[in-house]
Amino acid sequence: MVREPPFGRVLTAMVTPFTPDGQVNYPLAEQLADYLVAQGSDGLVVAGTTGESPTLAWEEEYELFRVVKGAVGNRARVLAGTGANSTQEAVAATVKAAQLGLDGSLQVVPYYNKPPQAGLLAHFRTIAQAVPDFPLMLYNIPGRTGVNLLPETVAELAAKAANIVAIKEASGNLEQVAQLRQLAPGVAIYSGDDSLTLPLLALGAVGVVSVASHLVGGEIQRMVQAFFQGQPERAQELYNKMYPLYKALFATTNPIPVKRALELAGWPVGTPRLPLVAASPEVEQILRPVMQALHLLA
Repeated sequence: MVREPPFGRVLTAMVTPFTPDGQVNYPLAEQLADYLVAQGSDGLVVAGTTGESPTLAWEEEYELFRVVKGAVGNRARVLAGTGANSTQEAVAATVKAAQLGLDGSLQVVPYYNKPPQAGLLAHFRTIAQAVPDFPLMLYNIPGRTGVNLLPETVAELAAKAANIVAIKEASGNLEQVAQLRQLAPGVAIYSGDDSLTLPLLALGAVGVVSVASHLVGGEIQRMVQAFFQGQPERAQELYNKMYPLYKALFATTNPIPVKRALELAGWPVGTPRLPLVAASPEVEQILRPVMQALHLLA
């Protein structure tokens, strides 16, 4: 069984700040990374889905990896979102992230081309073999990729690649997570949904890759620590307090709401790149009262 989480308990799936003309705002990314660590994040995932990886160029991603790692140093783990639906591209990007001195990589299930489980085995094994000393976190989010990474496949991968150490589980299927815990006891499970973090901890997860931690990182850290310190009532109290925010941040496609929430909190991270769009007035009407109740508005 997993004893110590390989990347800490609370990781923030960090947004990518943009300037008003749509360029990556690297200085603000450094400031935001520093802030997130100060607010309770043990690690940062850079250029994941929340970081708008589909619309970032690889060179933009590499520069983000470099500046974020430079900003936080050894105070937090920095994971590079180097997954792709091309195995060749994922290998090249992951090798580059390892060369840049990052702490690991998030590897999303290949999207759109819908590989069978045999294809997923070959894809992730090829990446793992290219960077044998570089820790990898798999990322299962079938609602976006169109493919579900099965527990049996994860178990087989972990048995053959020692550097596959974790999985971000965002299938929303609690029974699947329970099965995963049974079949792959050495793989650290991280919740990929803020609203399911507490239930997944009860099933054996070690922590969360969070969106809400942009705004309430300290509270999420306290919730997770309360759970592991044998204080389930305190963990439940904190979960209940933050639950409305969890729901509001997914009122429409992520990261549209969290980028608007950060703007409302005083962080000018800009709007998403097309084909995502700025938050509508209706989404802001959902966010504002929830943020006001938690004293998060600037």
